[in-house]
Amino acid sequence: MSAEQHAPTASEYIVHHLQHLQNVPQKAIVDFSVVNFDSIVIAGLLGIVAVLLLLVAARKATSGVPGRFQAAVEILVEMVDNQAKANIHSAESRKFIAPLGLTVFVWIFLMNFMDMLPVDLLPALWGQAYAAAGHDASHAYLRVVPTADLSTTLGLAFAVLVLRFWYSVKIKGAGGWAHELVSAPFGTSKNPIFALILGVVNLLMQVIEYVANTVSHGMRLFGNMYAGELVFMLIALMGGAAALSLSGVLLPVGHIIAGTIWTLFHILVITLQAFIFMMLALIYLGQAHNAH
Repeated sequence: MSAEQHAPTASEYIVHHLQHLQNVPQKAIVDFSVVNFDSIVIAGLLGIVAVLLLLVAARKATSGVPGRFQAAVEILVEMVDNQAKANIHSAESRKFIAPLGLTVFVWIFLMNFMDMLPVDLLPALWGQAYAAAGHDASHAYLRVVPTADLSTTLGLAFAVLVLRFWYSVKIKGAGGWAHELVSAPFGTSKNPIFALILGVVNLLMQVIEYVANTVSHGMRLFGNMYAGELVFMLIALMGGAAALSLSGVLLPVGHIIAGTIWTLFHILVITLQAFIFMMLALIYLGQAHNAH
């Protein structure tokens, strides 16, 4: 057989690249028994990198003329601090939330930035290591963009939801928050029957709001990064077709142009998505401090 006969088709190539390194195959849309090891390991390593970068910037900070790295970090810190002050009026809470927002932005940016690597680079290296260990390289799955994994983005959004509950109880008290859940947004009534009806309706509306905010918070980041990952795969397929083509001239040129344009545009996307996720986290935490 020729090399072309052994090469995967376009659909097989995409399906292979969209498969996670998992403990067990996923059998349902929601399957909590599945663990995506690649997302966990890469996100964990990038989290350590984010903390180290901020730690290095803090230790090298001087009162003199800052270098480029220090200036960039100072601009980022000031931006996050200003957004935290605009949304959270409690100075005590900002001592934790502002650094949290900064860490979230840097961490998500680094996870998004993994999409800038050549789409076949790390999977190919992983496949070689997998084959060297005596396994079938065709089953060497690896996805390198943790934020293109819905379990990662929803996990981050769920962590923000837990913090919203924490600050709601801390700021308003358990009784005050419970009263808010059954009295907003439609208020209450002195009539016991109407008060009961409004309480149930208010509670349902509050539950819907929390669920909708959390799901959209995670889905927005996931959707943009997943789409970006797919576009890079399609561009890579264009390059593969160009490599196999003997007469095509415009195809490799189109591959280079498309890859360059999408990469430049995607730099804006990954930065914007990290900023949006951080801003929504600050807004939601600020709402937890405010009474309806």
